[in-house]
Order: sequence, then structure tokens, then C-alpha cells
Amino acid sequence: PAPSPVSRVGAKIFLSSLGSPLVGRRGLFLILSLVLGTPAWATPFIPERDDQVLEQLRTKPLDPVARELSQLRADLSRTPRDLPKALTLSRRYIEMGRLTADPRYNGYAQAVLAPWWEKPPAEVLLMRATLRQSSHDFKGALADLEQLIKADPRSAQARLTRAVVYQVQGEYALAKQDCASLIQLSTELVTVSCLAGVASLNRQAEQSYRLLARVLKASPQAGLGEKLWATTLLGEIAARQGQAKAAELHFKQAMALGPDAYLLGAYADFLLDQGRPQAVVDLLKDQTRVDGLLLRLVLAEQTLKAPVLATHRADLTARFAASRLRGDTVHQREEARFLLQVLKQPKQALPVAQANWQIQREPADTYLLLAAALAAGDKTAAQPALTWLQEVRTEDKQLAVLVKALGSGK
Repeated sequence: PAPSPVSRVGAKIFLSSLGSPLVGRRGLFLILSLVLGTPAWATPFIPERDDQVLEQLRTKPLDPVARELSQLRADLSRTPRDLPKALTLSRRYIEMGRLTADPRYNGYAQAVLAPWWEKPPAEVLLMRATLRQSSHDFKGALADLEQLIKADPRSAQARLTRAVVYQVQGEYALAKQDCASLIQLSTELVTVSCLAGVASLNRQAEQSYRLLARVLKASPQAGLGEKLWATTLLGEIAARQGQAKAAELHFKQAMALGPDAYLLGAYADFLLDQGRPQAVVDLLKDQTRVDGLLLRLVLAEQTLKAPVLATHRADLTARFAASRLRGDTVHQREEARFLLQVLKQPKQALPVAQANWQIQREPADTYLLLAAALAAGDKTAAQPALTWLQEVRTEDKQLAVLVKALGSGK
């Protein structure tokens, strides 16, 4: 059959799929040519064998999640203007995106909400803010959240989402204000997790850890998502404090609750810092679809001199190239780390790390900027981050080592 035209929304969804492994560089550039209208070859691509893999689907047809999503799509297709059904499906897509770190699910969610996207009711406005946050459009997300909170100051989800955006941007005072407002709007564990996450980066790591641990222990009836968030956060705070045994305990407890992509990345970083590359391989060997997790796997394989390293490194190179073609800034942290720690190209990594740090200022972003500046011999490039760290006083053992090295000029 003749191919149907690619709509603007469909093109965005299709382009977002290029972050996952396809069939190598040839397949990657062919798909780009189909979407962008730039022919890569004069003839259509035809698989060389009947068993040639073009794409590996995340779920199987009989998988319960796949069946649920299929049913929700079928229900919505019968009444495409049914807002409650659209919201249900888009929420499930966003949940899957968070669980798997697959950006395509956010594209699917946006496509579902397309009829209401430009003039959204409150429910869609919240979803739009969430999707903009996920794509690092923090300015757009904050504008949506401001509108929501102005209309309904008691919107707990809007307050929490804005606190997360502020925290990522390093606006800790503003984040704390939104977290504090949750005292009257949400559960104790959610409120304390929000506050502890911010305060642990802003002078109060030890106090945040103790408070969060106590509240988590006293919240046996909390939801699974709340427990997973709090337990992962405890692991991160302990790791930044250099408390390796406590960090490992919390990460393992979180893994037992049901790992998501964020937890896998945090735990893998901890294992890499502890000099345990084989444990990282064991943890991530089946997680190669997610760029950030594949990067950590490559770092472990690099230490172990694993035979598959060259293949995985080439795969990441192709993915970052595709990300740049899309104008995607979501993976700048990962690309800077790839250039610095895998390709050993600090001068190329530094501008990427600088651009990333202008968008988000979590400890990993600051670490990358300082490490790239140190490796490139450009102390001036590190100065904005060094000044900012003096102001916010983030307590992080690894950051402290880099700050000392940059200060001594070694």
C-alpha cells in the first residue's frame, strides 16, 4: 500500500523513536531520510533476510501492559473526543515513559492530547506541563504550572511538579516553598520526600536523611511509588555523603520494590563509583534500549575490556548523532559524559557540559562541568559552577574533590 503522509505530531513521535537501537547506522540514516525528506539512498530499503531484525518491541502482544494499552487505545478510537478516556491513556503513557525512560511514550501521550493541546482544560494543562518538563522545556512547564496554581492554589500535583522543576534548575528556595505547601495537600511521606530532596542539596544533607528515614519507617501504608521515591532518595543522599554501606542498603531496598530506569541509573552510578564494573554489567546487561543505562554499561565494559564494548560504543555514538539532528537537549548530560569518560575528549565534552549546566543543575550536571573543565585545563569554564556551589553549599564528597582540585590548580 502507498505510504500515508506523516503528520506533524506523528513526525515528532517518530523522531523520538530514534533514541532507541534500530538496525545500525544504515537503518538510522534511512529513517531520518524518510522523515526529513532527504534521500539517503536512491532505492528503498529492503531487508536482506526474512529474519532480519528491524526493531525490538519492548512488550509482547500478550503482555498485560501491552494488552491494557491496546484496550485503552481501542476505547479512545471509538470516541476520540472523550477527554476522560484520553487522559487515562495519556497518563498510562507517561507512567510507562517514566518507568522505561523511553521518550516515545511521551510522544504518544502528546498525540492523544492533541485535540486539546493548544487550548487545554486544567487536566490537560497539567499533563502538558509534565510532558514539557520531561523534554526539558522548563520555561514552558513553569508557565503552565503557574497558570494552574493561580487557578487552583491547592493543586498538590502542580505544586509538586513545580518543586521538581525548580530543584532541577537549582532554585532551591523556590522549590522548598512549593514542597512546604504540600503539608496541607498531600501525605507526610510525599511532603518530606520533596523537602528532603531539596534540602539535602542545600546545606542540610544529614538532617534530611534522618528525617526522611524516620518518616519512611513510620509510613508502612504508603503507596509503592512513594516508597520507591523515598528509598531511592535515601540511597542518593547516603552516596553523596560517602556512606557506602547505607547507600547500598537503600538501593537494594528500592530494587526490591520494583526498579525503574531512574533507580537503575542511580544504583549503577553508585556501583561505578565503588569500582564494581561487573556488578554494573550484571545490573544493566538487558537495559541497552535506554541511552543513559547503555552509557553506564559502556563505562563498566570499558573497565572490564569487554568484547561487546566496541558495538555498544558505536551504538551510543549513533544515538547521540540522531539526538543532535533532532535538536534534542534532553541527553546533553549523557553526551557530555560519553565524550569525557568514554571517548576521552574533554575539550569536546566541555561545551556540551556547559550548555547542559545552563538548563539543569543537579549534582551530576555540576560534576560533569567541573570534571570536563579540569580535564580540559580550563579553570575559567568551571568558575560559574564553583561560585554557585559556594552559594548553595551542596554536600557531596565527589564534588568536594573536584572543587579542591580546581582550587589548587592540580
